[in-house]
Amino acid sequence: MSIKAGRVIDICVLTGKIMLENGAENYRVEDTMKRIANACYDGAEVGNSFATPTGIFMTIEDEGIKLQEVTKRTLNLKKVTEANQISREIVNKEISLDEAYKKLVRLDTENNLYPVWIQFTAAFIVSGALMLLFGGVWSDFIVTAFIGGIGYLIFYYNDELLKIKFLAEVLASMAIAAMGIFAVKYSIVSTLNIVVTGAVMPLVPGVPIANAVRDLLAGHLISGMGRGVEAILSAASIAIGIAITYRFLLN
Repeated sequence: MSIKAGRVIDICVLTGKIMLENGAENYRVEDTMKRIANACYDGAEVGNSFATPTGIFMTIEDEGIKLQEVTKRTLNLKKVTEANQISREIVNKEISLDEAYKKLVRLDTENNLYPVWIQFTAAFIVSGALMLLFGGVWSDFIVTAFIGGIGYLIFYYNDELLKIKFLAEVLASMAIAAMGIFAVKYSIVSTLNIVVTGAVMPLVPGVPIANAVRDLLAGHLISGMGRGVEAILSAASIAIGIAITYRFLLN
């Protein structure tokens, strides 16, 4: 493999890894990698890429191939946008390959997730707003928002500690249901089901479901089914947590 081909493949794979880990659709990852490779060879169709939810393959004709495992998946569209911007700069010949690789390495290593307090605030607002959308009353807004925010924090810290997303979702949904039951018991809120439904919405895997459908419609059956199963397991974990709590605390 030539030095240029090795650098191009490294850039393509790192770009795809960043995008895939942070919530980009598989078809977009593959397309971006191909565009970078072809642009580095003056538009010749030399790049071939294949992405699944857990791995990336990249090859340049007659040069070499590289496999990159993807072990974590989160949602950080800021990183996806920045990786896309770097890929456009490469395609438009605005930066050198070495400079692009350094920027990608820096982007991959930095932790630019929103602080926990901002995530809590977002979950707080979303929980209360969706409770109203589902037919709740304004008097339940603050309590529902508080329950949703606390539930999200429970999910966040358990996910960091246990490294098992589905278990963290079960624990968080159990806590949300328990807080909702006690709030109704002491007449703090009026409607249990609407309050709990609003409070668990920050945990619902909306983006993974949308990405799964988009991948299936684009013909990416493996990634679509993989993302779909992951989303279904997340939704099932939330439902199981609520059901367990209802079973033991509701008489």
